Amino acid sequence: MILYAINLLMAIVWAAVTGSATLLNLIFGFLLSTFTLGLIREQVNGTGYLTRSFRVASLAWLFFVELAKSAWKVAVMVVSPKVDIKPGIFAYPLTVTRDFEITLLANLITLTPGTLSVDVSDDRKTLYVHAIDCSDPEAARRDIADGFERKIREAFE
Repeated sequence: MILYAINLLMAIVWAAVTGSATLLNLIFGFLLSTFTLGLIREQVNGTGYLTRSFRVASLAWLFFVELAKSAWKVAVMVVSPKVDIKPGIFAYPLTVTRDFEITLLANLITLTPGTLSVDVSDDRKTLYVHAIDCSDPEAARRDIADGFERKIREAFE
């Protein structure tokens, strides 16, 4: 996180030095400072900065893909003449352990249409999720484990 702040600061300094605070110049300064930090990563103890940035971007991409897919599924459910859904709550065993990771996972699930994070157990090992169609809770658990939770572990370990 410190390297990201340094990267932003270097981009702002770039814009100040060049005398142009346009969006394109700020983006160029950000990319230039990212490249520079990548060159000196061993000296600043940031070996995983670029890798983490790509993994966080991958998590964001997965979220938008899942958002579109689940929004489509919910829209199809709503307009279908025969509504055959079985709403319910299922327990999801967590493999992420830090509060930040649990909160991020719960929020990603809640922001996805058709699902809602209800509660986290006191021991922080189980997340309770409400699904609009809980006819196959095991498939929903697999989707979360193979999707959001895996990407969170990759990005923040």
